[in-house]
Amino acid sequence: MQRIHTFFICLCSLIVAGSLLNADDWPGFRGPARDGKSAEKGLLDKWPEGGLKLLWIISDAGAALSGMSIKGDRLFTMGQLKDGQYVLCYSIKDGKLLWSKKNGKEFMNGFGDGPRCTPTLDGDVVYALGANGDLQCLSQENGSELWKLNILDEFGGENIGWGISESPLVVGDRLFVTPGGTGGTLVSLDKTNGRTIWRSRDPNQTGAEQAAYASPQQITVGNMQQIVTFTSKGAIGVQAADGKFLWRYDQMSNGTANCSSPVYSNGKILYSSDYGTGCALLELKPDGTASEVYFHKNFKNHHGGYVLVDDHVYGFDSGILVCMEWATGKIKWKDRSVGKGSVTYADGMLYVLSETGNMGLVKAVPTGYQEVSRFKLPELSGKSTWVYPVIANGKLYLRDQEHIWCYDIKGK
Repeated sequence: MQRIHTFFICLCSLIVAGSLLNADDWPGFRGPARDGKSAEKGLLDKWPEGGLKLLWIISDAGAALSGMSIKGDRLFTMGQLKDGQYVLCYSIKDGKLLWSKKNGKEFMNGFGDGPRCTPTLDGDVVYALGANGDLQCLSQENGSELWKLNILDEFGGENIGWGISESPLVVGDRLFVTPGGTGGTLVSLDKTNGRTIWRSRDPNQTGAEQAAYASPQQITVGNMQQIVTFTSKGAIGVQAADGKFLWRYDQMSNGTANCSSPVYSNGKILYSSDYGTGCALLELKPDGTASEVYFHKNFKNHHGGYVLVDDHVYGFDSGILVCMEWATGKIKWKDRSVGKGSVTYADGMLYVLSETGNMGLVKAVPTGYQEVSRFKLPELSGKSTWVYPVIANGKLYLRDQEHIWCYDIKGK
């Protein structure tokens, strides 16, 4: 009965999502499947010599490391304005602000002030999580608040050094976040009202297992739905239905900042972290256990994420872009590329954005590094550019603190 109920929830959520989202929208962190990939086709395979056509620029989105979510004619993000953190909604047509809603008090940090969350779009609402732990459910139409709670206060957590950074995960009628408190490392909430459904923690860990800077994902192993994430101590997986703790693996964890969310495919999941640690591919079994396939230090992804394309992984090993064979961990090529940064994939190409604002277009092929175009963002803030590139409906969205740029990458 549980399997039938779980399948029904998944099927309904897919039907609802499909009826409300365009095929090429970008509804949350790292895109439709949280894997950093867009399914769009017909994009430019080389950019004009003078650079991409700039459609518009927003110059007052507020200090933030928050990404952008796209649905139809609207863009959703977060920013810190003069009196606190805000959820912001803009027009895709011209970048005009449609509405703003305060999330909570200011968050100040030397590496960048303000919120870090990419808002999650679901049906006609948007979920946003401030850097101080304020979780909101708002109307996409006008920003009216449906419910709000502070996940640190609610579950006995403490804020982490660079601020709460995860983007809420929605699956069916549930919302998942990682307060990392004594009352629950990972929790499941009723997405309609914020009420707790379950709270999960590793029974073998003493004290609280704090959140890190990664975002949770839902995967299916055999007939079991799991919620997986990267905490301050390591990789964990729990049963989605009831929060039962299933497995953990800590070797690629570091004691400073575990940032990049994992990538999952066909029963295997890849985790990577920097600060001298490395990467691990784990095999997840239908019985809820996990075992190591390989671990090595040749792919240490700090915070820019990585993508899986045709059995090869592309991402930054610290400051070097690499191509790695998924099954074996063998490095096929490496290049300094644009410099340490983040990566998004679409239509056979890697969109790589460096911390210093260099935007590159690179072929996603294992035979060697092939860069075809590059330009540099103007009006940089002087802080590191950490927001991942977003691709939606023939447009490329980039952000550096209060600046958001919209470029045409369809060219037609």
